[in-house]
Parts: sequence; structure tokens; C-alpha cells
Amino acid sequence: MMRFDGHGQRKPQIEISAFEHIAEGFRFVFSAPPIRALMMLLGAVSMLGMPYAVLMPIFADQILHAGAHGLGVLMGFSGAGALLGAIALALKNRVQGLGLWVTVSAGMFGVALVGFAFSRRLWLSCLLIVCTGFFMMVQMSSSNTLIQSMVPDRLRGRVMAVYSMMFMGMAPLGSLLAGMVADHLGAPRTVAAGAVLCIVAAAVFGYFLPADPAARA
Repeated sequence: MMRFDGHGQRKPQIEISAFEHIAEGFRFVFSAPPIRALMMLLGAVSMLGMPYAVLMPIFADQILHAGAHGLGVLMGFSGAGALLGAIALALKNRVQGLGLWVTVSAGMFGVALVGFAFSRRLWLSCLLIVCTGFFMMVQMSSSNTLIQSMVPDRLRGRVMAVYSMMFMGMAPLGSLLAGMVADHLGAPRTVAAGAVLCIVAAAVFGYFLPADPAARA
């Protein structure tokens, strides 16, 4: 179903090492302010906000007193929210305006996560976790779309490798940090603190990023 024009003949490239390819990808990311900002926000949300999923068993068992069944319900609602977010983004057929989507969704992700951290009712936690999954998916997918729209074809694979590193590579580090902090402050305060930092990161991103980052491609 996809239609695109052929790219024609490619110019022969001089063989360089894998490390030089990696370095070229990083150089491009850090030389393009909109892409750099998107990557930094992505890494911040992944490291500071996403570890809530690792602490979810504590919420289900010790805070909501819902046990394993409650954990399954919470994870299911989180997935439902992510699915709704993917559908909402799929209905948008233009890149314009996605910068605002990224800002708002990252901020609302933090707001919903703060509410979830202090909720003591299973039904309210389920509602908030749907919102969390929704805004998380919108932010991640909108960032992906914007970055790919601004990257030259020859660098797309290398830049998306950096995207994957920021998205999937920062979460385990954040989970380790969240576990250490939760051992001292408790899971609710740990999740709330990370969520507030996500809101701050979204505000900084929205303040410095151009209204239409795709126009800077």
C-alpha cells in the first residue's frame, strides 16, 4: 500500500569502520538542535518515568492490596492506553504539529503518573494508568515520526539506532536507580519524583523547541 519514488543510483561510498559510522550518527544528532532536543526528552522520560512499570508489583500488592490479579489488571489497562495512543497517532496524516504533541504528551504523562503514584483506589489507578500508557505511546511515536522526517536517508539507520538507545537503553538504568531510591523513599514518592522531573523536562523542551521542528529539517 506504500507508494514512493525510486531513489535512483547511489554513489559509491568509501568503506569506513563501524565505529566511524556510529560516531557519524552521534555527530548528526548533536549538530541538529530539534533532533537533539527530541532525543534528550525521550531519554529523560525513559529514564525517569518508565521505571514505574518495574515498581508496579509494589503498587498492586502493598498499596492497592489487589495482589497478582490487580497487577495483571493494571498492566492490561496500561497496554490498552498505549493501543489507544497508537490509534490516535495513526489517524494524524501530517507531520506538522507533532512538536506540540510531543510536548503535551510528555507533560501529561508526568501528570497522570503523579496521580497514579498517590492513588489508593484500584479503579482510579486503572484510569490513570490508561492515561499514562496513552501519553507515553503518543510521545514516543511522535518523536520517532519527527526524527525520521528530519534525517537524511543515508543516516536514517544510524540516527534511529541512537533513538533506540535513548528509548530502550535508558529505561534499565532508570529502573536500577528507581529501585535504589524506592528502597529509601518508597515506591509512591519515587514514581512521583520521576514524574515531576518528566513534567519539567517537557516544559523545557516546549520552551526551547521551535513550534514546528519538522520545518527545520
